[in-house]
Amino acid sequence: MSSSKLFQSAIASLLVVGLAHAANAHDPKDDGDKDKCYGIAKAGQNDCGTARHSCAGKASKDNAPDEWKYVAKGTCQKLGGKSKAGGPDTGKAPKRWAY
Repeated sequence: MSSSKLFQSAIASLLVVGLAHAANAHDPKDDGDKDKCYGIAKAGQNDCGTARHSCAGKASKDNAPDEWKYVAKGTCQKLGGKSKAGGPDTGKAPKRWAY
């Protein structure tokens, strides 16, 4: 087997594994037994992006009112959270420049 064919086979294998992983990705919201719970995520432990950032795990402070986590259905209020984003910091981008 030539090195070119071996390389092509390796690339094809990586693509197949990547596509299979994407097809099997599990989204908790599809279960129907999870709710978004705002205001309970600890810094770095949020489940998705907000107006401040675009990624999970980027929360910069504990219990920010616009950060959320998936929790078992019906447990959000028991954990001290809310079912909708809200609070004084919601949607505000962090200040970067002071003039």
